[in-house]
Amino acid sequence: MPELPEVEVTRRSFAHAIENATVQAVRLGKPLRWPLGCAPELLVGRKVLSVGRRGKYLLIGLDHGVVLVHLGMSGSLRFAPVLPAAGVHDHFDLVTSLGTLRLHDPRRFGAVVHVDSLDDPQARRLLGRLGPEPLSDAFDVAQFQAQLKRHQSAIKTVLLAGEAVVGVGNIYASEALFLAGIRPTARAARLSRPRAARLHAAIVKVLGQAVTLGGSTLRDFSSASGQAGHFQLQTMVYGRAGLPCHLCASPVRLIKQGQRSTFYCATCQKP
Repeated sequence: MPELPEVEVTRRSFAHAIENATVQAVRLGKPLRWPLGCAPELLVGRKVLSVGRRGKYLLIGLDHGVVLVHLGMSGSLRFAPVLPAAGVHDHFDLVTSLGTLRLHDPRRFGAVVHVDSLDDPQARRLLGRLGPEPLSDAFDVAQFQAQLKRHQSAIKTVLLAGEAVVGVGNIYASEALFLAGIRPTARAARLSRPRAARLHAAIVKVLGQAVTLGGSTLRDFSSASGQAGHFQLQTMVYGRAGLPCHLCASPVRLIKQGQRSTFYCATCQKP
């Protein structure tokens, strides 16, 4: 699943290229998770003003309204002046005066939703409960510590829930917890303030590195310009079950938490 770094990399790869473009046509393929929310022809003639991001949602700001795009489990965007004819897994084309933005999504868990504004009930339903952005000043260490104290669940489960901080998905939660020296099964509420502060810093560092490296390409992720990510080539624990820890040489362990794979070093990460 594309996580926050992959979504941010995607945003950066086409945001400037599509700014000030005029929508010329909209093509819909098979139904996605939610309906578009308006007749496609109503978007024709609209001007693209900006491309933002909230959590794993891309926010394409128009001169009237916003298009929310979620990549789901297997989605990716491509933007180019000319694209080939849409294939069976291409479910949304935004054709503009500067090029076509296409959503490719084999599993169709993604979504493209138009709302009149971010105050729209549908936008509030999708975005309203998201935690602070980890790569912004809104990610305050004291507030993060206070949020953790409210949860008795395992710390990795709390990170994935997205309320204490948004967008720390499975890969990056495992990596941040390793960097902070915290075992993923540790109770969030029992983390001391120094350990919570280390985790806060680790989240910022890991996500920042991931964005710099173009995200992680585990299967077929690529940016809107077709570039693969490289963060997966330098993971410390994720995907390394049974291999020696880079720091202590103990074998990296694999457990399941909420049906998700969790990788950690029992020597370097303390309960």
